[in-house]
Amino acid sequence: MFFLLLGVPSALAHYYLWRRLVRDTTRRGGPGRRGGTAALILAFVLLLLAIGFSDEVPFLAWPGYLWLALMFYLTLVLGVLEIPRLVANRRVAAPVLVSANDAPTDEVPAGEEPKTAAVTNRRVFIARSVAIAGGIGATGIVGYGATQALGTPELTTVPVALRKLDPSLSGFRIAVVSDIHLGPLRGRSHTERIVRMINEQQPDLVAIVGDLVDGSVEKLGSAAAPLRDLVSKHGSYFVTGNHEYYSGFESWLGELERLGVNPLRNERIAIERGGAGFDLAGVNDVTGRGFDDGPDLTTALAGRDASRPVVLMAHQPVQVEDAARQGVDLQLSGHTHGGQMFPFNLVVPLQQPVTAGLEKIDDTWVYVTRGAGFWGPPVRVGARPEISMIELST
Repeated sequence: MFFLLLGVPSALAHYYLWRRLVRDTTRRGGPGRRGGTAALILAFVLLLLAIGFSDEVPFLAWPGYLWLALMFYLTLVLGVLEIPRLVANRRVAAPVLVSANDAPTDEVPAGEEPKTAAVTNRRVFIARSVAIAGGIGATGIVGYGATQALGTPELTTVPVALRKLDPSLSGFRIAVVSDIHLGPLRGRSHTERIVRMINEQQPDLVAIVGDLVDGSVEKLGSAAAPLRDLVSKHGSYFVTGNHEYYSGFESWLGELERLGVNPLRNERIAIERGGAGFDLAGVNDVTGRGFDDGPDLTTALAGRDASRPVVLMAHQPVQVEDAARQGVDLQLSGHTHGGQMFPFNLVVPLQQPVTAGLEKIDDTWVYVTRGAGFWGPPVRVGARPEISMIELST
C-alpha cells in the first residue's frame, strides 16, 4: 500500500517532468529526446528500488532518495513557473536559438499548417529557459536542504511552567530527542554525535520519543550501541514510534534495555529529587494497535497521586487528545519532523494537532520536537534537525 501511495504520484510527477524537461525542449526522434526519456525512466526505477530494497541494497538509498527530493522540488518549481511560461509563450518574442529543422514539431495539431520558425523557436527558447531555471532552483533547494539534514542538530531550550511542580524541582532539565531514524542513510556516527550533544548539556533525564530505527537489530545494533553512553542523573527512557513496529519492536525493546535505555510501555515511574517529584509516563505508539501493542494511557496513569505533575512520553502529538482528557500536565512528542521539507509543514496539521514547538491543548502542554534525523530524502527545508532541552519551572 505504501509503495503504491508513493509510486503512483511519483510516476505522474515523472511524466510531468518528461513533458517539461524533455518533450518541450528537444526534437522528436532526436538523440536529446531519447536520452532524456531514458534518463527519467532510469531515475524512476532507481527511486522505486530505493524505496523497496534500500535495506537489502544500501548503496541504492543515497541516489534514490536524493532523486526523490530533487524530483519533488523540480515538480514544485516548474509548477510555479507554469503561469509565467504560459504568459511568455503568448506575449514574449524570444530570439531564434535553433533552426526550424531542430525545433520540435509534435505540438502542431493534425490538419493544421506548422507554426512559423520564429514562433516555434520562441517556444523552444522559453521551454529551455524554464527548464534551466527550474533545474537551478530545485538543485539549490535540495543542496541547501541536504546540508541542513546532515548537519549538526540545533540545540533548543524550551522553558515549561507546570503549576503542580514543587519549587524545589524548578530547573529540572529533560533532554528530548526523537526521530533519529538510524538506517541505510544514517549510522553509528549519527548516534555518537547525538549522545555527545546530550551529555554536554548534563540533563537530569533523557527522553527518546520514538522512531529510533528503520531496520532490524541485526543490521543496526552497532549503530544504536552509542546510546549506552548517555549520561543523566535520572536515567534514559524510550517509547515506541511507528517505525519501531516496522523494524521488529520486540527485539529493539530488548536491545535498548541492554544498552541502559529504559522502555516505558504503558507505564510510569516516579522521578524524585530532594523530597519532591513528578510522574514520568510513557505510552506505546498508536501504530502498535496493529501489532497487539497499542497505547493505554489509562493503565499508565492508574492509581497515581493526582497532586503530582505528570510528564508523558508519546510519539505522536495526536495522542495529546487522550492525555488532555486524563489530566496530563506535559506531553513530549516527535513524529512530524516539523514537516521536514516545505511545504509538508502545511500538510501536517491535517493529521496532527501540533507540527513543532510548544502549544497548549485544553489544560495540557504538548511539546513536539522536530527530530534529530530524517526519513526518506536526506533533506530538510524549513525544519532543521533538533535536540530539545525542556526546563521545568513552577
